[in-house]
This record gives sequence, C-alpha cells and structure tokens, in this order.
Amino acid sequence: MMAWRDERVANASGILPPPFRAVGDAFASNFENGSELGASFAAVIGDELVIDIRGGYADRGEEKPWDENTLACIYSSGKAVLSLLVAREVSNGTLSYDAPIAQYWPEFAAAGKEKITIAEVLSHQGGLCGIPDEMPPATWLDWGAITAKLAAMAPLWAPGTANGYHPQTVGFIAGELLQRVKGKTVGQLVQGFGLEIFCGLRRDQMARTAFMQKPPKPPDLGELNEFTKLAFLSKWSAPARVAHEDWMAAEIPASNMHADARSLAAIVHPFVNGGKWNGDSYLDQAAINDALKERIRGDDLVLPFHLSWSAGLMRNINRHFGPNETAFGHAGFGGSCVVIDPQNNLTAAYVMNKMSHYLVGDPRAVRLLDAVYEAL
Repeated sequence: MMAWRDERVANASGILPPPFRAVGDAFASNFENGSELGASFAAVIGDELVIDIRGGYADRGEEKPWDENTLACIYSSGKAVLSLLVAREVSNGTLSYDAPIAQYWPEFAAAGKEKITIAEVLSHQGGLCGIPDEMPPATWLDWGAITAKLAAMAPLWAPGTANGYHPQTVGFIAGELLQRVKGKTVGQLVQGFGLEIFCGLRRDQMARTAFMQKPPKPPDLGELNEFTKLAFLSKWSAPARVAHEDWMAAEIPASNMHADARSLAAIVHPFVNGGKWNGDSYLDQAAINDALKERIRGDDLVLPFHLSWSAGLMRNINRHFGPNETAFGHAGFGGSCVVIDPQNNLTAAYVMNKMSHYLVGDPRAVRLLDAVYEAL
C-alpha cells in the first residue's frame, strides 16, 4: 500500500494505491471548494481495505486534526449496519424476513400489526414512520418507552401497500427483535465485530467524536404530507432538548451510530464477499440473496423520491451511490453514505462533519464514488 499525503488537504493521511489517485484528487477538490471541514473515505475490494484516507479538522475551531482515531456520527447510514445485523440472524436461523414481527415480539401484534413481517418494516412498508401521539422529544432516549409505543400503535397506512421512510422507528423495531433473539442490544452486537463502530458511546469515546457542523439550510422534503410531517417535522419526531452527551450515550440505532469510514465499509462487506470478512463467516448465500432482493419499488410516502428497497438497503436505481445501478446503499443526514456492490465485490463509505442539505446523493460522496469506479 502507498501512504497518502496531499498538500491540498490539511492533515491529509491514509493509504491510496496509485490506480486510485483520482480518488485523492476528488477528496482534495471537496476541500478546495469549501465543501469540507473534516472527512474520511474508505473502500474495501475483495476482502482488502484498498482505500483509507482522511483529512481536515474534527473541531469547529480547526485546531484538532481529523486523524485515524476520529469518529463521526453517521446518522441513517447506520441503517445499513442494522441490515447486516438482521441478515446475520436470518443466516443463523434465529430470524426470518418473512415471519411476522409478533412471532418474536408478541406485544407488537396490537392494533392490527399481527401480520407485519420483518422484511416489510426493514423496507419501510410497515406504516410506522413516526409516533402519532405527542410526547416529550427526550422519550427517544428511553428504549422501553419507545418500543412500548410502537407495540401499541396502529399502522398509519395499510402495511405492505406502500413504502414510507421510517427515520427513527425502524431502528427500535429491528433493535428490539435482535435483543429478543440474541439477548444483546444493538450497541453490544456491533461491538462484537471489533470495529470502530458504536451505538451508544462511553465518555472516552465521546472525546474522539467530531464536531458536526449543521447544514446551511433544511433538506428539501418535497410536498409535505401527514407522513412526512410526522416522520420529520413534528416537535417530537426526533430527540431534542437533551444534553448532547446523553444523546450520544443512548442507543438510537437508526440515527446516532458513530464510526470511521474504514469500519463502516468493513462491517457491511459480508454482503458482497460471500458472507465473509477478515477470514470470519457472518452470512450464508441464501441470507444474502434474501437480504438484497427487491421488496418494494415506488414513490415514497415520506421522502421525495421514487425508491426501490431491499431488506434495509436502498437499491441504487437513482445512482445516489455511484454509477452501478445494481449496487445498494444507505445515506445519512448531512452527507455520509455507505455503498454495497456485490457485482464488484466492493463496499465503500464516506464520513464527514460539515453537513449538507442533501437527503441522499451528496455531490461530495458521488464525486468520490465516481472516481473509485473509474479506476476499477
């Protein structure tokens, strides 16, 4: 591997083989045009970490370098990690995508939800995009309170008839299922991989996290409807009015995982590498096929996009995740993303701290991904 340095990027470091030099150029251009404060990008091909670059600053005052120990919140990019955790239990036989959630979580059957399957919720068809009853926003930090509300509520639309993005709730549903069959929380399960990915941070880990600079303007949610408002715009649609340290310490799997780019790219690599990573086997091929097959395609009831969903991942029909339309991915609020490409045995991840207003397909990430594919 060739050590990477670039005078155009403050604190630039990492590894970048010569064939991927254009990736370094794309990374530098994101800094040169003022789009970045600090960032990291990584790609794994064929069970090998081939790209791992970083640069810029982890703090607002541009005094703390973004280095190999820096973590950043990846927001909804963590949903790809959830997809991998569920797929592993499908592979182990402890969960089935087509089984009703109530089979594992009996209380969830209330209010007409007895037939909703795991795959339907992971593909955002469950009609549970938000919690309709007003509550203190801090309730999102209380696992038991949120899961009780989800178990008791009625679907907001007929499950299985349409996709409508579940920004927060899908993480609690998947996490509760995992806890019931494994006896471990999402944070504990993620730590079992030995990577720098966390759901719920200790104080010492918080000290490694990057300051997140908020977007210059709100994302474009398109024409607002009742589902969009409930999912994103109600006063209780997301955690608020809580100490930042309490939010970081809580487990909110769909929106507050913290990671570096190389770990995010690595943890999902079993999807493209026959179920294996670093010599260990996590998934069988049947589970991979079941995880990645299309579950629904249509105009989303919450997001302003026509989307195709597998069991937890967006299928790349809009080229939000690079030029290969057969790939998969997930994006996070502000710009982070992870790409899963079985055709090229490739996974890649982009993590940053200067947040943009793009819901998905952030131009900074797309520029990097395009450069990777040009070199393949």
